[in-house]
Amino acid sequence: MNIHNHPTIDELARLFAARKDTLDSHILWIENSGEVHIDPMSPCTAEGEFQEKHPEMLACLKMFRRGQGYVGKKAAADKEFMKGLLQNLKDEWQQAKKQQSFVRVA
Repeated sequence: MNIHNHPTIDELARLFAARKDTLDSHILWIENSGEVHIDPMSPCTAEGEFQEKHPEMLACLKMFRRGQGYVGKKAAADKEFMKGLLQNLKDEWQQAKKQQSFVRVA
């Protein structure tokens, strides 16, 4: 899913449905190209460590802790949850792009 291609709630839901909440904590992030990812994190990995390993990361929405029900098929079926996340992704993307532009000008 790419943030530039007018993503839908269903596209985001498919990303979430492909993951298992009980196996890992997950992080939702967007790379410089606009590609959206939800990736598992190793136990005891801090968000900062994940960001260091992914220099292509432009924006990071949040980490979803294992076993909380925020990832997986049940989460994907919650349309209101997916709608809110999609809006948050779009907002975070816009904010990150503004900050990136500001940094380049300075």
